[in-house]
Amino acid sequence: MNLTILAASGRTGIALTRRALQRGHTVTAIARDPERIPVPNSDALYKVAGDVHDPASISAAIDADSVVLSALGADKAGILLAGARTVVAARSRRIIWLGAYGTGKSAEVAGEAAGVIVKLLGGDHLADKVEADNTVLTAGGTVFHAGVLADGPESPTRRTVGLRDAPPFDLTAKVTRDTVAAAMLDEAEEPHFPGTVALPLAG
Repeated sequence: MNLTILAASGRTGIALTRRALQRGHTVTAIARDPERIPVPNSDALYKVAGDVHDPASISAAIDADSVVLSALGADKAGILLAGARTVVAARSRRIIWLGAYGTGKSAEVAGEAAGVIVKLLGGDHLADKVEADNTVLTAGGTVFHAGVLADGPESPTRRTVGLRDAPPFDLTAKVTRDTVAAAMLDEAEEPHFPGTVALPLAG
């Protein structure tokens, strides 16, 4: 399968890239500086320079038959929405987007404590996150709402659930980036949550 990974030089993007290659996929890894993607070059890996504020650079890297997986983060408001709009406009085969648990459609099920934390940490990025998620969902993509991210191996007891089965937000219940990457790749290979929000859980 052809996969395109957005923000491939970030920690979650690196996990996605490595795991996608391990699963035998062909990967186009997009980053503002492709040299910062610490994954060895191979016949199955294409590193491409792209910036969401230059939509043409992203569109040129996305094949219509590819599945796009985004690990895009935000250091300022507007980045996520710009990324979502650019990816949707590129008309790829499918989009799998990484969001944050307790925002937008998962806010109610996450509970009041999550709302307080999200507002404290999200700041002016919160509206951007929600609108980006909604843009992807409207296009039929899958949005993964992950809890607190951590480094470490994939959880052997990991599972993916929909909002109906989502647990209350727990600040101590961290999920590793490798676990999130594995869940996103599962969805790329066999979609179970198109047009909806899914949660990658450690167990």
